[in-house]
Amino acid sequence: MREDVARSTESLGAGKRPALAFARDQRGATLVEFGILAPIFFVLIGATLETGIVFLASEVLDSAVQDSTRKILTGEAQTSKLSADGFRGLICNGLYGLFDCSKLQIKVDVISDFNAATITPPIDPAKPEEWKLVQSYDPGKASEIVRVQAYYKWPTIVNLGGFNLANYSDGTRLLSAIRVFKNEPFQ
Repeated sequence: MREDVARSTESLGAGKRPALAFARDQRGATLVEFGILAPIFFVLIGATLETGIVFLASEVLDSAVQDSTRKILTGEAQTSKLSADGFRGLICNGLYGLFDCSKLQIKVDVISDFNAATITPPIDPAKPEEWKLVQSYDPGKASEIVRVQAYYKWPTIVNLGGFNLANYSDGTRLLSAIRVFKNEPFQ
């Protein structure tokens, strides 16, 4: 077979031999393949990392709110006259520095019954830079039903190849933690 190829290259003109040699050359094929596949690989790695970080941040916020609402549930916040800033501090202590606490939106209010525990979106999708949520802090009295809402706009980084976790046009994803509970009958 090599003899046939050699004879066919001999029959070609002198100018055709370098082109044929270039076409048969296998050197650099790995580099070309890497150049084609590398962007896809790095987008997948970036999307996987960002998804993990967003889920971690969401769970950290949820856990911090759960731990902080326990102070309201048991009456400790009411008997120690915990302020809105104090409650924010409790939540922020459980966030391990992952969040900018000044951007955390918190609303604690008393509701009439569990059926009244409706949740409205805290942000208008058309204006993602404006919060509709009016922050307040009312931990309630013994045996009252309390709703605690905490929201944070998490900035997303990866926006390549259709991989984007942002759910607002400003490149952020809304993280939320909500608890509805009846305060214990504390004194």
